[in-house]
Amino acid sequence: MADVLLIDRTGGVATLTLNRPESMNSLSLELKNALVETLRDVASDAAVRAVVLTGNGRGFCVGQDLAEHIQLLQAGDPAPLRTVAEHYNPITLSLTQMPKPVIAAVNGTAAGAGASFSFACDFRIVSEDAKFLLAFANVGLGLDSGVSWTLPRLIGAGRAAELAMLAQPITAQVADAYGMVSQLLPADQVLPAAQELAARLAAGPTAAYAAIKHALHYSASHTLEESLANEGAQQALAGATVDHRAAVEAFVKKQKPVFVGH
Repeated sequence: MADVLLIDRTGGVATLTLNRPESMNSLSLELKNALVETLRDVASDAAVRAVVLTGNGRGFCVGQDLAEHIQLLQAGDPAPLRTVAEHYNPITLSLTQMPKPVIAAVNGTAAGAGASFSFACDFRIVSEDAKFLLAFANVGLGLDSGVSWTLPRLIGAGRAAELAMLAQPITAQVADAYGMVSQLLPADQVLPAAQELAARLAAGPTAAYAAIKHALHYSASHTLEESLANEGAQQALAGATVDHRAAVEAFVKKQKPVFVGH
């Protein structure tokens, strides 16, 4: 895999590190392609039971590499106009639909698509020095990478509209007050805390987590009746797992269950 994306697999946890620190991990074509491929790979890898997404250096990810973007536009290359469909949408879907927990270790500034990717994760462990910026309007663009879906669900439609249209950075402390943050920590504790949470989740009932994520996402665009039926279907699948039977048996015996993920 390209050096722009570092991958570490340890004890059921895959840590993906965006590795373009010189540009605060802006999203070049190479990095976007690496993310699309790697997220699909870890989603299908049964040995990976939880995922951490982070950045190297001072930034988590500041979104599109605009220097590369303008060069392609000036050359008349149509590729920049396809990047939402070819890269950002697949990355967002991989994060939200990942059948295992995904944790964003937001080590620094998260802007544009970088902020959007963090909102698509299940948890956000955030540095006290981080900032969030929905920068799209500042470069004359609408929203992408699923932020119109994820952010209102986290903080409400009013706050989401404010952040998107004013396009001004907010501190980690404001983001925490808005409800965007799972845990706020000193910068040097962010990645260890994210990996510790990932390891805890990786040891848990990952098949149940997948069912829970599916139900939560399904309910966002379906009626109560449809959501109830979907919950029943997901519960049937979870109830047929080895994990469910083993956990019930362990509960009855007053023992700690061991989950295998199926």
